[in-house]
Amino acid sequence: MEHLVAVYGSLKQGHFNHDLLKGSEFVGEDRLFEFTLYDLGLFPAIKRGGSESVLVEIYRVSTEQLHRLDKLEGYNQGEPHKSLYLRIEVESSFGSVWVYE
Repeated sequence: MEHLVAVYGSLKQGHFNHDLLKGSEFVGEDRLFEFTLYDLGLFPAIKRGGSESVLVEIYRVSTEQLHRLDKLEGYNQGEPHKSLYLRIEVESSFGSVWVYE
């Protein structure tokens, strides 16, 4: 199965975690509106709310790759309340995409 995922920060092209997307298909860039980007020091985070937008890259990934991204982002599907980030589905110009909030 394939999934669309929107990435920002260290997963974008040219950044140190981009290798986790090796073999995936780059679909394009987009802006997610009504999100705010935060600098948490070692890594960024986005949160719904505000009037800003966040520039993201959209990739088509396999289920295996999505699980690797979940691990990187500290997302636990079985216990999301214990997760560092939540994986949420939002609308983009390319349709529904997963993004880590």
